Amino acid sequence: MTNPPTILVFDSGLGGLTVLREVVAARPDAHFAYVADDAFFPYGHHSEDEIIARVVPLMGELIGTHDPDIVVIACNTASTLVLSHLRATYSVPFVGTVPAIKPACAQSRTRRVSVLGTKGTVKREYTKALIRDFAQGCEVTLVGSPELASLAEAELSGASVSDGDILAELAPCFVGEDATSRTDTVVLACTHYPLLLDRLKRLAPWPVDWIDPAPAIARRVSDLLGPRIGGIAQVGAEMIFTSNRVHGLSATLTPFFGGRALA
Repeated sequence: MTNPPTILVFDSGLGGLTVLREVVAARPDAHFAYVADDAFFPYGHHSEDEIIARVVPLMGELIGTHDPDIVVIACNTASTLVLSHLRATYSVPFVGTVPAIKPACAQSRTRRVSVLGTKGTVKREYTKALIRDFAQGCEVTLVGSPELASLAEAELSGASVSDGDILAELAPCFVGEDATSRTDTVVLACTHYPLLLDRLKRLAPWPVDWIDPAPAIARRVSDLLGPRIGGIAQVGAEMIFTSNRVHGLSATLTPFFGGRALA
């Protein structure tokens, strides 16, 4: 019997679990290793050169340890900054996570879209190039949130996060007064943010479409791996923190892994 493929999912913290959840659903035949680089979290507190110098050699160590068939960089900051370096250095296929500006602008009816990301992601030239290439006449508001990723991690870990704290990060996304010309689409340009999606929807000043790239990433991963080799893999999954801490969140994290037991 052919061995199941191994998929390595990498993020600065727990946000990439929102991508993992979709990839697990698309490829239940695979073995999964999720790596949270919590020893360096949050990436937004480091310079671009520091992130590159951190992630490129770390990825080499992870590839050597886990021998993945494919690597998912489930982090907008790392993808917009390090993906080209990773592809130039390692032969394993990489799938990145970048702001879903193209589909957001294609579907916006009011032609007003906001991109909610970390400060690093929204200021990066990669993001600005996506807007130049794919805005299709839309007015795109870039919103760099300093704290929302940390708030998402805190809530997932069981801490109490106030509505006011979330709304302060979210409010700049909502531009305009008239229903025909105000923001109608928000791109979630950080994989942490879908962890708070129910609260974002509830706190939004008016209803909008929320664009999460995770389903599209899962489709891309599945296409690159090719046809499934069997049913649901009868193997567990690995959860690795670069700080070497014990996660202690099994009941919370297991659903993201499709119910697999975590090693």
